[in-house]
Parts: sequence; C-alpha cells; structure tokens
Amino acid sequence: MSFFSKIFGKKTAEENSSAVFVNPIHVEFHSHLIFGVDDGCEFIDQSIDLLKGFANLGMTKVITTPHVMSDFYKNSKENVYPLRDQIRKRLVEENIPIQFEAAAEYMIDDGFEKKILDGDMLTFGPEGKHILIELPFMTEPPNLSSCLFELQIAGYKPILAHPERYLYYANDKDKYHELKDRGILFQLNLLSGLGYYSKPVADAANYLVQKELIDLVGSDTHHIKHMQLLPEALQSKTFKKVCEAELLNNYL
Repeated sequence: MSFFSKIFGKKTAEENSSAVFVNPIHVEFHSHLIFGVDDGCEFIDQSIDLLKGFANLGMTKVITTPHVMSDFYKNSKENVYPLRDQIRKRLVEENIPIQFEAAAEYMIDDGFEKKILDGDMLTFGPEGKHILIELPFMTEPPNLSSCLFELQIAGYKPILAHPERYLYYANDKDKYHELKDRGILFQLNLLSGLGYYSKPVADAANYLVQKELIDLVGSDTHHIKHMQLLPEALQSKTFKKVCEAELLNNYL
C-alpha cells in the first residue's frame, strides 16, 4: 500500500486495478509435471502438489509438456502416457478438480526431422495438431527452417516455447516477425515478465507483448519455486497486458 493510502485509507488507481483483475486463463500450458522423465518433477507427490497449486490458481486444465531431446530425454507416448494415467488416478483419489493432459516440448535438434517423418508425436489441441517446440539458448539451429517447413507440410501447428528467452532473437527482433510471418505461434513464459530469467529476457517479453506477438502463455513450471512465484506473475503488468489479446489457452 502506498504512503497516501496509509494516510487516507484509500487505494490508488493502480491498486484498485490490481484488486479487480481476474485471471481469464483457465488452461495452463507448458510445464514439466510428469515425474522422473526430465528436469521437472522427480516423484509423483511433487506432481500432485503442483497440480493442487494450479487448481488453487483457478486452472481447470493442465497440459504438461515433458522435454523430448534426441540425445538426452527420449520421451514418447510409450512412457509418458502410463505416467500421465498414474497422475490422473491420484487426482481422482484426492478429489483435485483439474483435467490433466500430456504432450511434449520438442527440441529442434539433429534428430527432430526423423521424428516428424515417423509421426506419432505428442501433440495436443482440438485437432491434435498443435506441437510445442523449443530451440537451443545459445544459437538458432541450422535446420530450423526445414523443420518448420516439414511440420507445417505434415499439418502440424508449431508453437515456439518462450521466444523471449532466445536472446539471439531479442538482439535481432526482425527474426521474431519473420517467424510470425511463417505462421509460427509464440508462447510466453509467465515468469519472464518478472525478470526471473534476466532483465534482457524481461525486456524481450515486454517487446513481444507490446507488439501483440504472443498467442499463448504458460508457466514452464518445473518445481515448487516456480509455483510460489506464479501468483505474483498472474498479477504483473506484463500478464495483464498480454491478456488484452485473445490468447489461445482456453481453446486447447
């Protein structure tokens, strides 16, 4: 509360705006809640605790997205779906009112084009054609353009995870617009606007929001520390601004 609020017992316009803001997003997209498969949850109890947290934040559906990387996280439907079902069973047993789905976050690496050819991808969305992709943080992969082309030719709808975190794009913002012109959807990490990753990432996030380039938001939750920060992120100026756009979350 501000100094004048304390003296006069009234809230400032900014405080009133914050008080009445209601989060319009009810579908959480992009997290790492399948236990024991990547750098997210290690045990099922952690998965359940985080899903309780999402339910408490007003989410009615969570689409979690474990990493898939050719050299490291070799996840697929064969191991992800049985673990998803174990979590679903616990949600029913503990009466946690949230729908739980699983897709994946695919790294664009040397083996990704083979995955496209093989099919059987961990996708989501009304037609099962949305797919979440990520890039290395240091440099754009040389096969990005061909991978995007192959995905779209195969009928997939690529969503680029946290574009604000790829600082080689933040330093050459025309790249953002080139990808959007190709029909690539952008997903913003909720914690980026708080400066959680770095100030340059926060600046890139604000640029993308101001230019109305964001299509979805997601928490990228890996552990309890991320969950603890989400209430603040959901009341941040960046989140309120991005919610002025018609985000796709609630249609997934």
